[in-house]
Amino acid sequence: MDKLDAIFAPESIAVIGASTQKGKVGHDIFANILFGGFKGTLYPVNPRAKSIESVKCYNDVLQIPDPVDLGMIILPPERAVNAVKGCIEKGVKGIVIVSAGFKEVGGQGLEIENEIAKLCKEADVRLVGPNCLGVINPSPDVSLNASFSNRMPKAGNVSFISQSGALCTAVLDFAAAKGFGFSKFISIGNKADVDELDLLRYCHKDPDTDVVMIYMEELSRDAEEFITEVREMASFPDPLPILVIKSGSSVAGAKAAASHTGSLAGADAIYDAIFTQSGILRCNTVNQLFDYAQAFAAKKIPNGDKIAIVTNAGGPGIIATDISEQSGLKLATFSDATVKELHKYLPLTANFHNPVDVIGDAARDRYENTLATVISDSEVDAVLIILTPQSMTDAIGTAEAIVNISKNSDKPVVCAFMGVVDVSDGVDILQKNNIPVYQFPESAARSLGAIREARKWRSRKILPQYKLDFDKEKAKKIFDGYLKEGKTTLGEIDGNAILKCYGFNTLPMELAKNESQAAKIAEKIGFPVVMKIVSNEILHKSDAGGVKVGLESKREVEAAFGTIMQSARDYDPDATLDGVLVQKMVPKGREVILGVNRDPQFGHAIMFGLGGIFVEVYKDVAFRLAPMARNVVRRMIRSIKGYPILKGLRGEKPADIETIEKNILSLREMVTDFPIIKELDINPLFVHNEGEGTIVADVIITLEEPEV
Repeated sequence: MDKLDAIFAPESIAVIGASTQKGKVGHDIFANILFGGFKGTLYPVNPRAKSIESVKCYNDVLQIPDPVDLGMIILPPERAVNAVKGCIEKGVKGIVIVSAGFKEVGGQGLEIENEIAKLCKEADVRLVGPNCLGVINPSPDVSLNASFSNRMPKAGNVSFISQSGALCTAVLDFAAAKGFGFSKFISIGNKADVDELDLLRYCHKDPDTDVVMIYMEELSRDAEEFITEVREMASFPDPLPILVIKSGSSVAGAKAAASHTGSLAGADAIYDAIFTQSGILRCNTVNQLFDYAQAFAAKKIPNGDKIAIVTNAGGPGIIATDISEQSGLKLATFSDATVKELHKYLPLTANFHNPVDVIGDAARDRYENTLATVISDSEVDAVLIILTPQSMTDAIGTAEAIVNISKNSDKPVVCAFMGVVDVSDGVDILQKNNIPVYQFPESAARSLGAIREARKWRSRKILPQYKLDFDKEKAKKIFDGYLKEGKTTLGEIDGNAILKCYGFNTLPMELAKNESQAAKIAEKIGFPVVMKIVSNEILHKSDAGGVKVGLESKREVEAAFGTIMQSARDYDPDATLDGVLVQKMVPKGREVILGVNRDPQFGHAIMFGLGGIFVEVYKDVAFRLAPMARNVVRRMIRSIKGYPILKGLRGEKPADIETIEKNILSLREMVTDFPIIKELDINPLFVHNEGEGTIVADVIITLEEPEV
């Protein structure tokens, strides 16, 4: 038996802080449990009342004569501590603290919350809250509304987890209007104990939950633990679809970053990485959250990306086609047999190819025959049906036909019954039979795309891992030298030396202190060369006019030295200029950026994207966190919009993507070995044709001891 059963399916509940006064949280929660049809036994606890809603009241939880599974506490923080102690002494198995005034206000509230969490942990009692709405289980076997929302949702197969209690009440109202049902519904508030991962573990084992929706403000878990466990839940053989809407996408904290990676690694980018690696589908709006949940709740996932669209209006069919393609879907090409069959049922004015236009006067039989025909085509993986209400439209009959055909097929069918009043009866029929139905075709198409993406993620290949060797001892000596001197920024020469220890291909380079020295170095390493200012205060050299490329002669090098030094002085008169780096010019290749940013909560995030001077303009980058194996890295590379450039455009040979993969994995290993790395940029990393490797052109590494 799971310990959270005491919270979701208790046989007895004590409401501690129950009130006789209607409108008070303590009264309304008690009344909601009582009048919501709870199948267990309910005990109000209030030393100043004899009874509440005609139910005998107890002065203290210890006076209750029978065992108690769940303690609902609605008391201010100071009194809540004693209530928790009483519950533990009574042998209560689970506690929900609805009251506010704890961690969210800081000070004494935080101290009390920590004390309560410690008490519950020592007693092995699971705790939800504080500062939460409560918990709802609409199952007819339990019928529990232990919350201060007076709306009991209908039973369904979707569980909802939220950090916001206020959002919960709005979601319940929204769901009621859509006829949407829930399996479990819980507000977790401050997460003093029970958090999203605990609840996902529970929902994954719950036979009544097929989909989970989450509203998240922050993740309190270690990212690697969360990703590792949730990825297993979202994968075959028993995948749990998880949908999340995440609030708070500010990147203000990235403004002070020294590197391109740091400036791009806002909290939102990190959460995107966590969700992507976990197999969680992120939604942008509450509407989208419900749209996708409908599609997943139907429990039919397309085997491929080819869809058929059936519509009685041309315009909505075109919209559906456009959004389908944007969502990663393709229009199926019907077989000759399918087209021939459609000619039997459709008028000559119809369109017999995809999207199928059954014409505005289509009644039930035309939709029924068309759907039965296209869903049987082996080239069709899913069907999207659009109905606009015309005077002769039979919304009820069409819905009944869709239900009957869908029951006999494993292929997903989603519907867009456009309008409200004229199609409402048909919509009700579809909802009652678990057929996803939307008001507009855009939502239907995006939802089909979402379930297709989930199928692709679950079917991902597991690639053999690379065997990579590193010179960790040499790298350690370099880092130790910087730590000993108290320096926090590695010079480019040492930065390249570190990268070389981890398998990166670097270029010959030396530091010049004057014009003649620069010319001698250039002649030694061979023309053409690149020259760059070297200064701890000037990290982005191009911004300071501190870079010259393609220098072909001694005279050009001598002139460039003076120009670079003067530009750097003009850019930052207070900067210490160590000289100019003379570097062999890298052969032409495609420019990418690799980077690292250490997030204070989640640790090192690795970045990959198109590089060069426009990286912060285009922001075509992706982030990933540990755990990172070859599979994660390959999908990371393919996720950027510029990936086709690496694959080769207009007859170009493909880039050496395999070496990029190895470089990223090496970078991940480096920051694991040396957590002192705070930020790192390799920009650009020149990528040559397949089999020809990569070369580092520029690197920045900044150091900082991580907080313990």
